[in-house]
Amino acid sequence: MPKNRLKYILILAFGFGMQFLFPQQETYCNPVNIDYTYMIYNAHKNLSYRSGADPAVVKFRDGYYMFVTRSMGYWYSKDLTDWKFIKPKQWYFQGSNAPAAFNYKDSVLYVAGNPSGTMSILYSDKPEEGAWQATPSILRQLQDPALFIDDDGKGYMYWGSSNKFPIRAKILDKAKLFKPSDTTYELYNLQPEKHGWERFGENHSDTILKGYIEGPWMTKYNERYYLQYAAPGTEFNVYGDGVYIADSPLGPFEYAPNNPFSYKPGGFINGAGHGSTVLGPNGVYWHFSSMAVNVNIGWERRIGAFPTFFDKDGLLYSDTYFGDYPHYSPAIGNKKGSFRGWMLLSYNKQVKTTSHVKEYMGQNLTDENIKTFWLAEENNELQQVEIDLEKPSMVYAAQVNYNDYRSDMYGKIPGLHHQYILEGSLDGTTWQVLIDQSTNQKDVPNDYVELSVPKKARYIRFTNKHVPTPYLSLSDIRIFGKGSGKAPKKPKNLSINRKHDRRDLMITWDLVKNAQGYNILWGIAPDKLYSSWLLYETNSLEIKSLNTDQGYYFAIESFNENGVSERSEPIKVN
Repeated sequence: MPKNRLKYILILAFGFGMQFLFPQQETYCNPVNIDYTYMIYNAHKNLSYRSGADPAVVKFRDGYYMFVTRSMGYWYSKDLTDWKFIKPKQWYFQGSNAPAAFNYKDSVLYVAGNPSGTMSILYSDKPEEGAWQATPSILRQLQDPALFIDDDGKGYMYWGSSNKFPIRAKILDKAKLFKPSDTTYELYNLQPEKHGWERFGENHSDTILKGYIEGPWMTKYNERYYLQYAAPGTEFNVYGDGVYIADSPLGPFEYAPNNPFSYKPGGFINGAGHGSTVLGPNGVYWHFSSMAVNVNIGWERRIGAFPTFFDKDGLLYSDTYFGDYPHYSPAIGNKKGSFRGWMLLSYNKQVKTTSHVKEYMGQNLTDENIKTFWLAEENNELQQVEIDLEKPSMVYAAQVNYNDYRSDMYGKIPGLHHQYILEGSLDGTTWQVLIDQSTNQKDVPNDYVELSVPKKARYIRFTNKHVPTPYLSLSDIRIFGKGSGKAPKKPKNLSINRKHDRRDLMITWDLVKNAQGYNILWGIAPDKLYSSWLLYETNSLEIKSLNTDQGYYFAIESFNENGVSERSEPIKVN
């Protein structure tokens, strides 16, 4: 072959075809796998845990920046999937708290969120370098701020984190370096007597404590203003985001009938509240929000990412359907972040471990509950986990979720990394490597890896190589793919009883043979079933999140490791 032709082929391969040699990971899986910071503000209680919450995600020039509560810095991504931590040169000493961020015409990036509630607005035109300056204006008594600058250059600061006070706002004079107005505008507050989802407690248990309204975020779409807010409490499975809509930045605001628009009460990890909405690749919006771990303390959290849309009637909604299963990544064109169709192969499958401590048994690794965990007797390379999938299945991806058991680590610690090998076998004797992270140098506490080529396996073996914590502890090893059998049938005899308290509703149905679990879907119209609740094995569900003056439509489907059943026809409930 002539040298020039060979050179040309190599250039083409390197410049255009390397994705075939090193394919881009086309899926992601919640929780988002970033190097979460160890929190410091409960160190006096010897509570050591990672957390990431209250994400403010904005696009600035050629990429996206994500600011997260008390993380001692922030993350940068080109595609909303692969994130790199940036340690800033100037920053809030204890990290930002429930941060605000705004991109002003791609010239300046603004951030606010001092934990004290008294702050200047920081700004930078080189955030990728970590260089920041502060405006001289001091904003006071602001918890959970949200900065918004309208197209006409007028600035607004929204804030709120209280079970008493409403979402409030001030006008900011941008020409005077964000000097706030003397007037404070009170916009709206919780109405739990009308909006069931605003009630405090796990599953909106309606405790004597009032719910918290917090975390505002403003999105402008088609000349309308969508002011989002979180309720009722970050530690609960029902933490979600609602939205009020107006024709001007200060209202008057109208409650959206499909609230909460971001809601994920079921599945492996719960919660979809206190978030931010950003226009991502391919013209699709994404809502980044907080998800509860709540093992060491209620403030132990992770970040979730959900594709988000405005429907033909201007209603905002996030797609949390199968919200902690693999979905198409934001950068994958025409897929709009949709569910990939890979099912959970490992749910409740039998587990063998080389060791365990007390009640922290290996069976906790397949129970689809991030709050339970396995704890090994020792932290070394002899520790293994073996999962029997019961039948040969095609494995497409896996997620290894680490747990902080007495980690005794605080702050942003450089050099942390996790190393392991995941193998598959058809007979339990001959093994092939599925995922090799034995030389990994990245901090991956919720490591999701998509296989470059799917492999058939019945047995899965995890071998520990290195964890940065004193103890080896995992919450779940989740194996995704396609089983070799049939999807379950559609559930029958769906019965819906809306209670005298119209915020509450009970749903029952017949159990389906060979079903792992069910998705309950509901919404304000047959084509607006925007809310969903994934649950395993049971055939009843009490929903306490309804709005009293709203009728709803409900549908149900079943699923197992082989796929998803047909969905029932929506049933109307007035």
